[in-house]
Amino acid sequence: MMTSAIAPPHTYADWVTVLNILQERTDDEAVLAAMKQGTLEWQTGVADRFSQKLIGVINARINGANDRFQREQSRSHGQERVIVQALINLRRELCFLAQAIDLPVIPEPYRSQYRQLVIDQANRMQSALEDSAKGDRTGRQLRIVRSTRVNSF
Repeated sequence: MMTSAIAPPHTYADWVTVLNILQERTDDEAVLAAMKQGTLEWQTGVADRFSQKLIGVINARINGANDRFQREQSRSHGQERVIVQALINLRRELCFLAQAIDLPVIPEPYRSQYRQLVIDQANRMQSALEDSAKGDRTGRQLRIVRSTRVNSF
């Protein structure tokens, strides 16, 4: 990760630029810092477009994180260390996305609702991982998934 300075967004166009950087995953720390300092006049048309763009980017990042996890898990060949690291990476990404969608620029109750979207997705992923791990007769997979939860942030 690069960590360069990104100007805080103040217009919808600025926000689109910053959200595109967020979607590309090129400089998460700088993007998050800029987003936390950003402003936006919360009016009907702009707020709707901003919300759609933000949620779209977060969903794309969640899907990408899930895809990376699936690839890492399939390459693990059952190695516990590799599976645990893949779970930690997924949790780290979900935690970051919960922060990225919890922005001061978003008024309540929208802010809580948006953050809840990420939390709900993390809970669904955890539940799916546990359901999938139940197929392992040794119980090892379930123990790993439960001890390295992706929804604890």
